[in-house]
Amino acid sequence: MKNHIQPGRTITVVAPAGGLLSGQPVVIGALFGVAAYDAPAGTNAEIETEGVFALPKPNSIVAFTQGESVYFDTATSLLKKSATGFYKIGVATEPAAATDSVVRVRLDGVSLVAA
Repeated sequence: MKNHIQPGRTITVVAPAGGLLSGQPVVIGALFGVAAYDAPAGTNAEIETEGVFALPKPNSIVAFTQGESVYFDTATSLLKKSATGFYKIGVATEPAAATDSVVRVRLDGVSLVAA
């Protein structure tokens, strides 16, 4: 196919102010992804937009059930259960107890729209 560029699971972006750390969730415009490696601010970096990742959630506060929608809070860089004002990024692939510090999320790979 002449116009196919790439599968789109990994996207090159410019690292935001403060740079990126490998595994860090990041929002660039309406694009959510997970940093593939460390990158200083202003340099090209790659983010993964699809796949399953262990991402940070507030521990002792929020529990997730398998298949539950997961939302991202850009102010805290933590995952939420509530849609209001947050960005839906995917679904939990496993249960996560309130005491867990991460939840495993299958990223949707779609552009973000605040709920």
